[in-house]
Amino acid sequence: MSEFTIHHHVSELMTLLGVRLSDPVGEEVYTEKLLKSRTPYITTQVSSSQAKRKIAESSQTPIEFLAKYDELKGKNARDLDPLVYMLSKLCEEDQTKEFLKKNALDKARKEGMTLEPHSKVTSQLPTSGAKLTEEELSEIKDALQKQAKVVDTASSDFLKKVLRERQVTRKVNIPQQPDWLFQRTHLTLDFMPSVAGPADENIIPLGTLPVYSQEQAVLSDLLLNMAGQEARYILPRPLSEKYAAKEFLIDQSLDTSVQELVKRILPLCTNYSTVVRFIEEKSSFEYGLVNHALSQAMDTLIKDYLVMRAQLEQQMKQGQLTLQKLCFYLQPTMRILEILASVANSINRGKCIGGAVLSLLHEKTASMIGDNKSAELCLYLTQSACVPYMEILEKWIYGGIIKDPFSEFLVEENETIQKEKLQEDYNDAYWEKHYSVFQERIPVFLEQVADKILNTGKYLNVVRQCGRNVKCPFAEELVYTVKERRYYDQIERAYSYASQLLLTLLIEEKELMARLRSIKHYFLLDKGDFIVQFMDWTEDEMKQHIDDIHPSRLESLLELTLRTSTANVDPFKDDLRVDLLPFDLTSQLLQILAIDSKQEKEYRIDPTDIRLSGLESFSFDYVVKWPTSLVISRKALTRYQILFRHLFYCKHVERQLCNVWMGNKQTKIYALSKSRWYSAAFALRQRMLNFVQNFEYYMMFEVIEPNWHSFQQNMSKVSNVDDVLAFHSDFLDSCLKDCMLTSTELLRIVHKLLVVCVTFSNYVQRVSATTTVEAETERLRDSSLQSSLSNKERKVDAQKKRTATKVVMEHVDQVLADENFEQTIMTFDNNFSRHLLELLDKIMDENTKTYDHKHFNIIYRLDFNGFYTEKLEAMSAERAMKDNSVLSDSSAHTNSSNGSLPASFTAQRPDSVRYVPGQYKPHKGSGSGSDR
Repeated sequence: MSEFTIHHHVSELMTLLGVRLSDPVGEEVYTEKLLKSRTPYITTQVSSSQAKRKIAESSQTPIEFLAKYDELKGKNARDLDPLVYMLSKLCEEDQTKEFLKKNALDKARKEGMTLEPHSKVTSQLPTSGAKLTEEELSEIKDALQKQAKVVDTASSDFLKKVLRERQVTRKVNIPQQPDWLFQRTHLTLDFMPSVAGPADENIIPLGTLPVYSQEQAVLSDLLLNMAGQEARYILPRPLSEKYAAKEFLIDQSLDTSVQELVKRILPLCTNYSTVVRFIEEKSSFEYGLVNHALSQAMDTLIKDYLVMRAQLEQQMKQGQLTLQKLCFYLQPTMRILEILASVANSINRGKCIGGAVLSLLHEKTASMIGDNKSAELCLYLTQSACVPYMEILEKWIYGGIIKDPFSEFLVEENETIQKEKLQEDYNDAYWEKHYSVFQERIPVFLEQVADKILNTGKYLNVVRQCGRNVKCPFAEELVYTVKERRYYDQIERAYSYASQLLLTLLIEEKELMARLRSIKHYFLLDKGDFIVQFMDWTEDEMKQHIDDIHPSRLESLLELTLRTSTANVDPFKDDLRVDLLPFDLTSQLLQILAIDSKQEKEYRIDPTDIRLSGLESFSFDYVVKWPTSLVISRKALTRYQILFRHLFYCKHVERQLCNVWMGNKQTKIYALSKSRWYSAAFALRQRMLNFVQNFEYYMMFEVIEPNWHSFQQNMSKVSNVDDVLAFHSDFLDSCLKDCMLTSTELLRIVHKLLVVCVTFSNYVQRVSATTTVEAETERLRDSSLQSSLSNKERKVDAQKKRTATKVVMEHVDQVLADENFEQTIMTFDNNFSRHLLELLDKIMDENTKTYDHKHFNIIYRLDFNGFYTEKLEAMSAERAMKDNSVLSDSSAHTNSSNGSLPASFTAQRPDSVRYVPGQYKPHKGSGSGSDR
């Protein structure tokens, strides 16, 4: 069982048990534990019997359990013994049983049902004729309704599930059979169904005849019964059910010794009837090609049997056949028909079709080792039944084509999933679901190579859809043998050829790595001059509302940027597109991360509440054609878009802070009396710029580049396309995780930090707008007129310039003297400091729990001199003092702990306290209300 299958089963089990929302641990953890702890189950008679006995001892209805086990065992149910073994282990887990019991009770109570047995409910009913009050009648009515609801719900769900699985499992278009095939009841080699007694009423009892006459009469009847014909003294009884064994009535006046010989021969007639009925039934279209081939093989043996029976009849007419000779001659044939009847009964009980029939025949063949004649017979039947299945298998692994008219093959095609959706649907699973394996159709002898069979045909099918002629040089006929190694080697060679063929097509002809490098250039900001130039030219467009932006203008600017930057040498640059998404990055990620959690409704996006700018909705898109879309699917492109939007927004924040820095340079020419507060704004801007630049450096050079290097190394060693898909997915998942885009809490903190930086930049630029305009006017006038002025005019102009500078300086002093400016800068400082400390503390806390120290690199960059560590230690000390103090009112304690942030970043670190990861926990509502 593959890792993906186990992950799916674990997810389904968590959903059914209702622990998906309450359990903080995801299915990945349980899957990893199962993969590490699982051991191969060895089916033995001892383990099965012990497990069965253990379940029966702990069951309230052991007889029903044992009867159901025998029924499923008789139907050759696959994986029955491993399931019973697992259930026996669950019987030993008291904690698990208590959880399952509580979960069942909670679900029943929620649905208004009861889990009491029917017998207990019916035993509470009053005796017939008893008088009941209205209250008692109402109670009985409620109890019966609950029990009826249990029965109706279970049966309805079970029926829907069976019908759905039956419809999905087999997509058979059965041809219409002629009516005369059902109307002419005499078209059979079996006994007529209407025979229930002797046709001749004048038959005298055999006991009145001599023993020799009795033997001759019985001999004639036996030869008739051997051919499924009506006799006089040995009569077939009507069948009690469709697949019941044929029984016979014997004249009880028959001599005892003769009667014993007849009883020895009659099982042959019973087995003949079973085999003939099987052949005639399984020859119908709906039972598939495997049953057709098996029926044909049995029919060949039945023809030989009928020839032998005709020879015995000839000897009887010549007077050379006795009952003892007949019994002797039939000994080998009785064993053959016994085996044929056993196979027929097993297939009928299990309603086996296709691969299930081959599994049963394979197990039957393996069980006959030691009996050469029986083993040869079973081998003949298995080889004959395998012929159509192997032909389907050959077409699949040698040509990538499925020709399975009766849905018997282990691989089935889902025609509703088309490859064109790979570039449209995020959840499209063309590679996983267009061709899939059905477990019940896998023959036992092909279970170990089922995945390779699936992948071999998938690889060839992709090549064939690209217009290539697929012709495997190792194509050989597949023939069933008891030694499985032979066709294992053939399948392995076909798999190696198919995987290498598709890899060569993707990597060499379709230039997969070149396309991935192209995507990395644009989506992961690998081309520095390209993204800077593009942001310069689209700055005005990005500020507008999404409804006011013309995508055609953005496309034109994108094309112009591509042509005038280093991206011009990229041969795939024309596949890059502009995409305006209807949601911002944070809302999208929070909604994705909250799927199947308690916060799913909280983060659900309402399009009517979103008012996006071009910057918030902008993203790149990429045109990918088949078969490259297998690797670069819509799901992969969406991950690239998430990374790009995150990096793009960080780059925008950096540009805004750099604009503030440029504006700050202009104010340095003024001697401001209130420069203390403007200097505080300078320092805060530098801290913000340091955070953003180090955060970008961390993502670009400590996350993306190392992961890309590992991805390239892995790609140089791949042997099949599944490895390519896995390595590409791992690369994107690692980038998303290490860029803090898969943690809801880290994502929200980073988003708040960036919003504070952008809001601060906008505020400072508005304050210094007048200064910037005046300085720019003076600079332009000086540069254009300075050379043409005389000395006197230059003195006058210098005086004007000093006057203008004084006016601007007084204006700025007036702005800075305003208490709102001082308070605003302090608010920005406190918000930024609180969120940054919260981010550092959360990174420490999460990495301490998960033992994944990748995020520590960003801590080392932001806290290279221990500055923030001192603040975290001071906050821990203050919190520890408050926690140790005795407070009678819990609400007062809560209010006092909300003020744990130091008022100034110049606070001294206590020498007796050290920072403990996770001890600093920001309270709810501490940051959102005052963020600017």
